[in-house]
Amino acid sequence: MSLDASAIAQTIQLSVTPVFLLVATGSLLNVIAGRLARVVDRSRVLMERWPETEGAEHDRIVAELRVADRRMAVINNSILAAVAGGIVVCLLVALLFTQAFTGANLAVAASWAFAAAMLLLLVSLILFLIEVRLAIRTIRVPMDLLEIEEIGWNKRRDRR
Repeated sequence: MSLDASAIAQTIQLSVTPVFLLVATGSLLNVIAGRLARVVDRSRVLMERWPETEGAEHDRIVAELRVADRRMAVINNSILAAVAGGIVVCLLVALLFTQAFTGANLAVAASWAFAAAMLLLLVSLILFLIEVRLAIRTIRVPMDLLEIEEIGWNKRRDRR
């Protein structure tokens, strides 16, 4: 089958939207991988401190290690969903070009591929949100620091 320049141009235009989705997925993967690296680094620090601690401090480190382990699992699942979504987007672009070159009607398959890619991106984003929420719960500001700040605030207020 012979293709003219307009058919190729139209196929390229149709594939632009999925390619933008692929770029967004790549950007998301970059952010998620950065978060994974930070969790791994923090876990290594905690594992080095673990044998040196006792009592409440040891319990705090163990609890933080458990959360870090959970965060790594959630991040890995988010990465899996994002990569799978990226692969499906590539498949979608291949389907669009296959349809253009062969004349086969692959519109239904392309629609399903686009829906699957969006669903995988949604799963990845939800897992990313879960991981961020886990990270926020892990950060605890000691009350004595807050009380010191409150005392300092009261002293500054009394000076006025």
